Amino acid sequence: MGFAPRTEALLTRADAICTGRGVRLTDLRRQVLGLILDAPQPTGAYDLLDRLRATRDGAAPPTVYRALDFLLENGLIHKLERLSAFVGCIAHDDHVHAAQFLICRGCGRVTELEDHELAHALDDAARRQGFTVGKATIEAEGQCAACAVLSKESA
Repeated sequence: MGFAPRTEALLTRADAICTGRGVRLTDLRRQVLGLILDAPQPTGAYDLLDRLRATRDGAAPPTVYRALDFLLENGLIHKLERLSAFVGCIAHDDHVHAAQFLICRGCGRVTELEDHELAHALDDAARRQGFTVGKATIEAEGQCAACAVLSKESA
């Protein structure tokens, strides 16, 4: 299964990150990650399974979920709870980083932010409540700029 050149470059980076951590990006994990990275929108587990079955006869839900667990553990993907779907994240060598997502209700496009000020604001607000944030993913739903233009044009 061939991926877009950008995806292949990200997969090479993901392999290097895994090697540096002493873990292995197996062919299956690489293929699942490639499918997520190549997808134009966040991808659900069963969509991944359907796409895997095109090249892997024995693909079953546990196969996909084990690969997704590995990719999540190693910070190579994020799970968007609101959509029950996954997006790639090869931007960092660090496992955990502040992540915020903007989800467009119109087109389904998801944009990942990494706003440290927002992360610090959450940490500060939590600390005032005596709470320590270990990991946080913020998902904001709304309308992207392109859909806003389209809705103004159609009004």
